[in-house]
Amino acid sequence: MSMAAQGAPGYQLPWVEKYRPRRLADVVGNAATIERLQAIEANGNCPHLLVSGLPGIGKTTSVHCLAHALLGDAYKEAVLELNASDDRGIDVVRNKIKVFAQKKVSLPPNRHKIIILDEADSMTPGAQQALRRTMEIYAPTTRFCFACNQSNKIIEPIQSRCAILRFGRVSDEEVLRRLLEICEAEKVQYSDEGLAAVVFTAEGDMRQAINNLQSTWTGLGFVSPDHVFQVCDQPHPLVVREILEHCHAGRVDEALDKLDEVWELGYSCLDIVTTLFRVVKTMDSLPESVQLDFIRAIGWTHMRTLEGVATHLQLSGLIARLSQTAMDPAHLSL
Repeated sequence: MSMAAQGAPGYQLPWVEKYRPRRLADVVGNAATIERLQAIEANGNCPHLLVSGLPGIGKTTSVHCLAHALLGDAYKEAVLELNASDDRGIDVVRNKIKVFAQKKVSLPPNRHKIIILDEADSMTPGAQQALRRTMEIYAPTTRFCFACNQSNKIIEPIQSRCAILRFGRVSDEEVLRRLLEICEAEKVQYSDEGLAAVVFTAEGDMRQAINNLQSTWTGLGFVSPDHVFQVCDQPHPLVVREILEHCHAGRVDEALDKLDEVWELGYSCLDIVTTLFRVVKTMDSLPESVQLDFIRAIGWTHMRTLEGVATHLQLSGLIARLSQTAMDPAHLSL
C-alpha cells in the first residue's frame, strides 16, 4: 500500500513503481522469453541466467518476479541484488558475494539463493573474471542472474555458464494496452491521439511510456499530442513530417524554412535527426524505395552528428540530399 493510502497527503508513488508487475504473468511483451521463465518457475530449478535487452522493457522486473515466485517468504533473506550504483569491483566479488553465497538461509525445498547483478555490462572485466570460479563453487546453493543492455560486454566464460534470455522492444500495441489500463485506474483524461503520441515518444520502452504519461497528466492535466511533445520536449512529428513531404516533392526551400522553424525552437541537431528517422519509418505515403533512400541519408547524418558535427549546416545538407534523392528519375517513375 502506498503512503498516500496511509494518509500522507499529496504523496504518490511513481506509476512505474506502482504498476510494476509482481508476477511473470503480468509482464507485458516478450511472450516467448516470459514463457521460458515461467517454465523455470514451474520446474523450480533455476540455472544461472543472463538476461539482455534494451532499457525499460522488463528485464530486471522479470528476474525479480521469478525470484519472488521461487522463494516466496524467503525472498528478503535469500536474494542479494547489486546494481551499477553499487561498487562491484574485485573486492566486492571476493567479499560481499562470497559471504552471501556461504551464508546459511532457510529456503523452500529444492530452491537456491539468488544473486542478481543488474547492469552487469558495467562490471569491470577483472570483476567478471573473479566471478568465474565463484559461480562454480557455490552452484549447489546459489544461482546468479545477470541483467545487462549489451551481452557482448559480458566475458565469454560467464556467458557459457548461463542460460541466455534476450528481451526485445515491447510492441506499440502492447504498450498502448498497458497505458489504457493505467489511464482507467488513475482516471486520466486523454485523447486517442495523445496516447498515440506517448507510444511514439517511448519507442518500445515501457518505463519511458509510463513516465511520459504520468508527467503529461500531472503537469498539464490532459494527455493530448501537443502536451505530450511539450513535456517530452521533442520536435513535433507533424512539423517533421511536413519537412519530409516537402523533400519528397522536391520543394527544398519550403523544407529548409520548416527546418529553420524547428531549429529556432532550440532543439539539438541530434533531436531533429532522430525524429526525422522515427517519422520517416511511419510514412506509408512514401514509396518503399524512397523510404529506404531517406533512411540511408538520415543514417549518415546521424553518424556525423554523433561524431561531433552537430550544426545547422549539416541538417541543411541532409534536407538538400533528401530533396535530390526524391527527384531521382528512378523514383519519379514510381
